[in-house]
Amino acid sequence: MRIFRALILASLAVAVSGFARGAETYQLTGTILREDGRPFLRSRAMVFLHGAVKPYFAQTAAGSDGKFKFKNVPADTYTLIVAVPRMEELQKTIEVGPGFADSKKRIALTVTTGKAAALEKTQVVSTHELSIPYGARQEYSKAAERLGRGDIQGAVACLKRATEIAPQFATAWNFLGTIAHQTRQFAQAEEYFREALRQDAGLYVALVNLGGTLLSQGKIEESLSVNQRAVAADPGDALAHAQLGLCYFRLGKLDDAEIHLKRAKVLDAGHFTNPQLYLAEIYANRGQTEAVISEIEEFLRLHPDAENAPELRRALESLRAPVER
Repeated sequence: MRIFRALILASLAVAVSGFARGAETYQLTGTILREDGRPFLRSRAMVFLHGAVKPYFAQTAAGSDGKFKFKNVPADTYTLIVAVPRMEELQKTIEVGPGFADSKKRIALTVTTGKAAALEKTQVVSTHELSIPYGARQEYSKAAERLGRGDIQGAVACLKRATEIAPQFATAWNFLGTIAHQTRQFAQAEEYFREALRQDAGLYVALVNLGGTLLSQGKIEESLSVNQRAVAADPGDALAHAQLGLCYFRLGKLDDAEIHLKRAKVLDAGHFTNPQLYLAEIYANRGQTEAVISEIEEFLRLHPDAENAPELRRALESLRAPVER
């Protein structure tokens, strides 16, 4: 297991970076269904596609039959968000790449949602948004459009204008932080996320994002505290559990790490933090070979196009082979 542990630790270095974005693009189509398998008739859902580890944004409206389509999506890892009126938002990690596409580079998804949204939460968000001037909102929209065209600098410029018009625009500060984090400007990202929370202490997304950027800077104790708050605030968020699990992992508290990494998998099995790799290292540390194999097999099923997939497949062959005495 010693050699395999070294491989896992090397793999962890790229665990949150997904796979290299290639020149090829794909068509992503999907159908939004209720929990009973039927479409949301007369409810026009909005679908958003955010880059999970690199700056990207696209949005589209689903038809009355629940079908939606994104064209020319680069191979990469994304967070898909589905917003159906009067329903709780659904958020999940998806990957776009050859391992999921047909011969015509088409990828089909089925998204099931159906829980009623909390009225109080909707009212709070609406009240806060009403305080943002139209000009700032317009710059925010322009930023999303620029990002959708791959113009990162243009998106940042629009967001900075938005915060100049409305310094209280917490969502814009968070957007700036997200772009900074994804371009590996972690110290700058931390400043933006903290500013977002100064403007709106209840902006959960800025809280969990702050936890992530602190983790990326190696500020483990600070990140632990923030991620504990995030899990308490939203126990159903896979990112919060994954980040809290990674904090415990880096602190050597492997039992606690296992609890939250397993919870992250339950909430979003394909999450871009790749909890399977960290769980595999935990089980390797305990000498639980079968559990290691199971986690790596699951990772490869979910991420066939990962950069480290070839090495992990070779490692599985070694683990499955009879042990030499």
